[in-house]
Amino acid sequence: MRFDRKIYNRLLDWKQSRNGKTALLIEGARRVGKSFIVEEFAKREYKSHVTIDFSSPQPLTLAAILHEPHDLDGLFNRISLEYQTRLIPGQSLIVFDEVQLCPQARQMIKHLVADGRYYYIETGSLITLKTQMEDILIPSEEERVDMYPMDFEEFCWAMGDMVTVDFARRCFEERKPLGPLNDTIMKRYREYLCVGGMPQAVAAYAASHDLSSADRAKRDILKLYRDDISKFAKGNAAKVRRIFDEIPGQLSKKEKKYSLSSLHKSARMREYEDAFAWLVDAKVVNPCYNATDPTVGISLSSDFTTQKLYMADTGLLMSHALGEEGITSGEIYKAIFTGDVYFNYGMVAENAVAQSLVASGRNLYFYSRRNPESHRCELGVDFLIRRDGKISPIEVKSGRYQRHASLDKFSAKFVDRLGERFILYTKDLMEKDGIIHLPLYMAMFL
Repeated sequence: MRFDRKIYNRLLDWKQSRNGKTALLIEGARRVGKSFIVEEFAKREYKSHVTIDFSSPQPLTLAAILHEPHDLDGLFNRISLEYQTRLIPGQSLIVFDEVQLCPQARQMIKHLVADGRYYYIETGSLITLKTQMEDILIPSEEERVDMYPMDFEEFCWAMGDMVTVDFARRCFEERKPLGPLNDTIMKRYREYLCVGGMPQAVAAYAASHDLSSADRAKRDILKLYRDDISKFAKGNAAKVRRIFDEIPGQLSKKEKKYSLSSLHKSARMREYEDAFAWLVDAKVVNPCYNATDPTVGISLSSDFTTQKLYMADTGLLMSHALGEEGITSGEIYKAIFTGDVYFNYGMVAENAVAQSLVASGRNLYFYSRRNPESHRCELGVDFLIRRDGKISPIEVKSGRYQRHASLDKFSAKFVDRLGERFILYTKDLMEKDGIIHLPLYMAMFL
């Protein structure tokens, strides 16, 4: 099943603006759709292309790349013969798929780009792991772009809905309520939260409109992630797996900061730092750090030892949280889908907002202040973003709420630094008490 992805325009811009002067490296979590979109791009935009998949045995090509790096004529002849494809200077693309499995091939990009005959795209996961970069020189001729799970708009496209998000975007820009249509869009958004944005899960759901089919696809991906941890998290596999398995439990708490004591009562960050970094580098999670003194340079005051850990895909979080409860998961999905929720919808909503902000190119920050005597959180704001040279706080409300005390306290404390304030919730767009209230799906516009 073919899906339209926004990253396609980024690939097109690279081809037109760089004209072969750089290679493009597409990095993202496993099963996020990298290989598929590059294959589509290659078919549509080039006269011919070759995909060298380093996850499959290709001994002849691999040997040529590693052992004959300066005989480019011989290398291209071997590739052309092995793949039975004519390479046309200036009109052919060579794809290094799963390039993390052959770091030396990635190092070759410098010579290949300098040669100038063809275009090059690399795709990979786990690329930033130290083990994938040891003993190689990262080419400066390489541009990098991150690929994320499908966002809400891409999900709507996959469902054949090409107008909903455009309408919502106009309402956001004009600060105009949607009226009864908000309930209609929220129903589609809950559908998206249950399915998620991993292409395999979306394809399963699009074909059957069965949430259980999507859940099975997501569980296969979660199993793949656990297998990757065992295979690639050398020396840290047990710690990484423990952190990964604890994510739903951590996010289900009122204060969602990741508590090391859940891993071990005497755990210290220095002991787990590399394990957290592994999950971040693998693009499996989106970390959110505490900005202790937020300004427009939010990262300058960030406490990187105090963090929340969101799943990179909210649909995967749903299946991860349900564990092995395959028998009852259909009932829970139905409850969330209809809005009759007895599942922790707050965890899901906040994770979805984090996912939207990351896909928009933002790093994640929150604000939390503890009482020095009780050590309890006395003030917390879910997210902080920079807009128009000011700090905009964001609070996520999953259901009905009566007060926004923390947001008010934060606003009073940092009044001179604040821009627009936002509450993301399930109801219609409105402005009240100087706070802009937005439906959850509008997080993608911030």
